[in-house]
Amino acid sequence: MEILNLLLNELNFKAIRSSGPGGQHANKVSSKIELTFDVLNSRILTEEQKELLFKNISFRLTKDSVLILFCDESRSQHKNKEIVQKRFLQLIEKGLTIPKKRKPTKPTKASVKKRLDSKKKLSVKKATRKNPDLES
Repeated sequence: MEILNLLLNELNFKAIRSSGPGGQHANKVSSKIELTFDVLNSRILTEEQKELLFKNISFRLTKDSVLILFCDESRSQHKNKEIVQKRFLQLIEKGLTIPKKRKPTKPTKASVKKRLDSKKKLSVKKATRKNPDLES
C-alpha cells in the first residue's frame, strides 16, 4: 500500500539503552528502539481511516492517541529499527482492514434432525435410569 510507505515519514524514533545482560557494552550503547506515531495528528490518514484505527487497535493506543512500539530483540540499533517498522506496518495494515459482514444462515434440515435425534436418545437414556413407579 502506498499509504503505508508515506506513514513511515510521520514516525518518530528514539534510541534507548536496552535492559538485560550485556556488560559494559549495554551500558554505553543505545540499541533499543522506541517508535511513536500520533494517529490523531497524522496528515496522511483520512478521518475514516483514523476512525477505523481507533476502533480496531484502540487497545494499543495511549490516552493521547499515540501508538508506541518497542524493539530490543537485536544488539544492532539498525536491525531493531527495521523490525519495529515492519511491526508498525503490519499493525496499521491489520487496523485498516474492514471486516467482512456476517451473512446469517439457517441450520440445514439434516443438522436439525441430528440434534433432535440426539436429544431424544439422551432423554430416553435418562428416563430408563428412574426408579419404576410401583404404586400404580
